Amino acid sequence: MGMSHDALTVLKETSRTFYIPISRLPKGLLEAVTSGYLCMRAIDEVEDDPNLPAEAKAQILTEISQVLQSGTAKFTNEDFNRAFGAYRDQLPEVSLRIGEWASYAPPSIGPRIWEATAAMSDRMAYWSLRNWEIQTEYDFDRYTFSVAGSVGLLLSDLWAWHDGTKTDRLEAIGFGRGLQSVNILRNHQEDLTRGVNFYPDGWTDEDVDRYARRNLALADAYTDSLPKGPAKDFCKLPLALAHATLDTMVDGHSKLSRLQVMALVAQVTGLKV
Repeated sequence: MGMSHDALTVLKETSRTFYIPISRLPKGLLEAVTSGYLCMRAIDEVEDDPNLPAEAKAQILTEISQVLQSGTAKFTNEDFNRAFGAYRDQLPEVSLRIGEWASYAPPSIGPRIWEATAAMSDRMAYWSLRNWEIQTEYDFDRYTFSVAGSVGLLLSDLWAWHDGTKTDRLEAIGFGRGLQSVNILRNHQEDLTRGVNFYPDGWTDEDVDRYARRNLALADAYTDSLPKGPAKDFCKLPLALAHATLDTMVDGHSKLSRLQVMALVAQVTGLKV
């Protein structure tokens, strides 16, 4: 992939699901949400990399956080060279271009995105060093907040920044946690093969399903409360996909088929994909 690819192209290559609701956002909000998504995807790729030792992950993630905390106006990709160090060649484009993604948002909201990404990067470093040792529901709540509930809070701030939309912050956390716990359930077997188990001790798929549904109830309330407009349009699709994924897993399938996803996208957005 050449460096000439713009943010939306990289977004499409990293997430077909989120590309659709993000690409339909109005100008300003589009750049802000794209910036936030790609910054978080950049650090997520470091956290998930099966070939990086835990200490290296923690070091890279902590250093990324430090660079973001140094921000005064704009970032370049070179600003993050010190963070990647010797591991530069091992990391994907979306991670190496975090400087661009951080600077993609409008200047009036960019620093909020840097702050959220820096905080998440530090938390990922914490969990990497502990090999995601999740024993109790308390641990699970902390982990799902650190990587996803906090994203719900950022989104609420972006809606408010864009047009003054008010949201319930606890429901916003539930929105993030709900989507994340569905992913944890869906990817459980795959995660185990790389030696990571996000389930609390003794928890079964049914327990995680219950946890996910409890949080998706908050996510439903969050989305229902949004006024007609870009924020509501954005939230409806990932939420519908999360519900459908849970239901298909109850029926014994590991994930939605491409056809099911396309049908759902058409139903929720009115778009043919």
